[in-house]
Amino acid sequence: MTAHVAMRLNGLPQPATIAMAQRARALRAEGADIISLALGEPDFPSPSEAVEAAAAAGRAGDTRYPPIAGQPALRAAIVEKFRTQNGLDFLPEQILVANGGKQIIFDAFMATIDPGDEVIVPAPYWVSYPIIAQMMGGVSVPVICREDDGFRLRADALRAAITPRTRWLVLNFPNNPSGAIMERADLEAVAQVLRDHPQLWVMADEIYEHLTFDDRKHVSLAAIAPDLGDRILTVNGMAKAYAMTGWRVGFAGGPLSLIQAMTNIQSNATSGVCTLAQAGSVAALQSPFERVVSMRQTYQARRDRVVAALRDMPGVTCAMPDGAFYAYPGFAALIGKRTPGGRVIDSDVAFAEALLEEAHVAAVPGAAFGMSPHIRLSVAASDDQLAEACRRMARFVASLD
Repeated sequence: MTAHVAMRLNGLPQPATIAMAQRARALRAEGADIISLALGEPDFPSPSEAVEAAAAAGRAGDTRYPPIAGQPALRAAIVEKFRTQNGLDFLPEQILVANGGKQIIFDAFMATIDPGDEVIVPAPYWVSYPIIAQMMGGVSVPVICREDDGFRLRADALRAAITPRTRWLVLNFPNNPSGAIMERADLEAVAQVLRDHPQLWVMADEIYEHLTFDDRKHVSLAAIAPDLGDRILTVNGMAKAYAMTGWRVGFAGGPLSLIQAMTNIQSNATSGVCTLAQAGSVAALQSPFERVVSMRQTYQARRDRVVAALRDMPGVTCAMPDGAFYAYPGFAALIGKRTPGGRVIDSDVAFAEALLEEAHVAAVPGAAFGMSPHIRLSVAASDDQLAEACRRMARFVASLD
């Protein structure tokens, strides 16, 4: 007997980032020398303060069910983080702690999306936004952000995409996969559009906020447009800036009514977050910020070397990422060429598959991020791995016929 699967899963893809990483692991297990730049995961250790605090919490017996919305100490630390780093004032009850940023997005969309509601997602976008919207019966509406414009969302493009069914605008800046940021003037123009459409929620996913380069500073939309604060959900987490991906701690601050609805959903899904991970997150948020600065400087140096190498490859373009830890090169000029293995490069999917199988470098095709022909490369890898990956990719591009 074949198990019945809910219709909401029809056509629901696996995130391409995870699929490519799994394929890379499989080839590595077969003996191939694979360099994987597929996953966006810091290659730094978690803060020692976090590890010690988690261990201390376990020894102290802090192993019972936690409050659904988060431990009081962590919610207080998040309130302070938003106040000092973002200029945002929240009460503790306006904070929700979840099992990673992805659950925050899931909770928010489940709390607000009805079948047919539209979610505007600037493209290129992180793969999970449209997938989660689809799971709720929503329709994702991509708005193209041009490479020659630094992949920034323009107000006129946003305005043209809004319809009476639009429920959410997702703003992920610094952006995964492009590394684009939105300057204050860009956000002010977007805010002006939003004032004309009071039915829109705004999800400001700021998970990469501290990873900005060349002395650029991230600015929160809710700080620029406080009059829109009752419609903005500011999302963040411990994964990227604090190198705590495996701890699975995300959080958000937003309007009380929305946070309460999201908390109700979480209470019937996963309940609260691991108490030891929450104790570690408090310690990380209160640890010296110099660690984050050092990580940012390392990522910037890696970005510079990788982008320079990509731009030296014939037929490859690459906008300079202003933040995050990715490069998003394009290769429209290579479409139609053939690899030494006989594969025709007719899409970025074909390019990424051939790059993995013939050059043993794992990257994610741009189709997964809503903009082709591109691939996403993570620079969160060692200098030696990045240098060798660039050499392999350069040889691969030069070998195309």
